[in-house]
Amino acid sequence: MDWAKDHHAIVVLAPDGHKVLDVQIAQDAQGWQSLRKKLVAVAGANLAVVAATVETTCGPAVERLFELGCALYPINPKAGQRYRERKVPGGGKSDSLDAWCFADALRTDGHAWRRLAPEDPCLQELRLLCRDERHLIRQRTALVNQLRQALLEYYPAALEAFDDWTVPGPWDFVLRFPTPAALVQAGKQAWDKFLHSHHLYRPSTYAKRLEIFGRAAQFCGTEPVTKAKSLLAVSLAKELGTLQRQLSDYRERIAQLFREHPDHELFGSLPGAGDTLAPRLLSECGQDRQRFEDHEALQCYAGTAPVSFSSGQLHVVRFRRACNRDLRAAVHLWADCSRKTCTWAQVYYEHKRQEGKSHACALRCLGQRWLKILWKLWQTRQPYNEQVHTRNQVRHGSWGLALAAPQ
Repeated sequence: MDWAKDHHAIVVLAPDGHKVLDVQIAQDAQGWQSLRKKLVAVAGANLAVVAATVETTCGPAVERLFELGCALYPINPKAGQRYRERKVPGGGKSDSLDAWCFADALRTDGHAWRRLAPEDPCLQELRLLCRDERHLIRQRTALVNQLRQALLEYYPAALEAFDDWTVPGPWDFVLRFPTPAALVQAGKQAWDKFLHSHHLYRPSTYAKRLEIFGRAAQFCGTEPVTKAKSLLAVSLAKELGTLQRQLSDYRERIAQLFREHPDHELFGSLPGAGDTLAPRLLSECGQDRQRFEDHEALQCYAGTAPVSFSSGQLHVVRFRRACNRDLRAAVHLWADCSRKTCTWAQVYYEHKRQEGKSHACALRCLGQRWLKILWKLWQTRQPYNEQVHTRNQVRHGSWGLALAAPQ
């Protein structure tokens, strides 16, 4: 199958390679019903004997193929491109031609491909929620940057008074005091009430903030700029408030699904993972423990393992780009957070920095080690235990443990 947003090209080949079906269906109920009828006419009522391949592992096309009962073998888009180049060296391309290339590749090489197993609905929902949560966070970051830019043009005192603009307090400040003039006119009593009601009062910053509020109108935008940009700032602050409430709903549902999953104790025990990263790691690793033959397969999937290219006297090690980017992002954050609660992780990170590696590279190396541990825990269904890991380090003579030991 060569899938698209509103239609799909389908080519069915017999075991000997001759074409028995070549159709294009629409992405709607009628299109898939017609495909079922055509497949039944060709292969019989039991469509489990039909092997299908498509250039994705998720999405509407994959879900419909599972509903038909077909055995699904996804193909990497890069591999699909190479198969097409092998079949059509002249460079021709069409949807039907692509579908035929993929089908013939499955016929000849499919014995070495891994079959895609249907996913647990709860785990699928958890993964989609975690990915959408990251998307909403990126949207919040974009809105915060726009708000800060608007304030920079007419309201620099607001930026000076608050450092963290990813929390609701500063947004409410813009709504309550949209202009420097409104802030100065409100007076000290209103400032105190706002700071206390929004839990922003800090003895270390209180006097400084009052001083900033008092001189807010001395350095600000002109009247036309203030009128225009204050309206934009208020609009952005309202959008941020709505988005933050949606993020809270997402996190509540994510926490509920994570608690209900049988592996929640395992992933919840990982140092530094916490309530945010543990569900992301669980959802991206999935439930099929046969999916990764060893820890190296998981490391490659997560993008922490480099790509080695060797030919003759040439040997190059490159950053791995073909991976699950959502899992790579989660592992990167997890490795960074683990340094705060795990001594050996911090020692290992510092050792890599002393070797001349960048912060990102050192975290990637640390994530590589964490994934090796995670794979073993995942296979044995055991939560992380710092004492057990320390004993293993002693047994194997870990150099990281030697570095962590007091001198």
